[in-house]
Amino acid sequence: MDAGRVHDGLDGLLLRVLKLSEEVGEVAQAVIGATGQNPRKGVTHTWDDVRSELCDVIITALVALRTLTPDAQAVFTAHLARVAERSLCGAGDHRST
Repeated sequence: MDAGRVHDGLDGLLLRVLKLSEEVGEVAQAVIGATGQNPRKGVTHTWDDVRSELCDVIITALVALRTLTPDAQAVFTAHLARVAERSLCGAGDHRST
């Protein structure tokens, strides 16, 4: 992915993070299309499209995380463990992530 990058450094990082917002917008567009919420267009997407767009969000987020740290897998695994622990502790524990 880095071979085709036009921007390096901070600009490249910022653009990768902004790409995540674009992908989330595509999820919203797919949900609107799957539910026919745009009266001018009707149903334009399927729930398979929504699932696909969600996968794109995950991939884009992982690419952004990898851009921030070479140890993205360890960072993600540790964070996931904290979220799982917090979820298993119950609703009374409201520590921030």
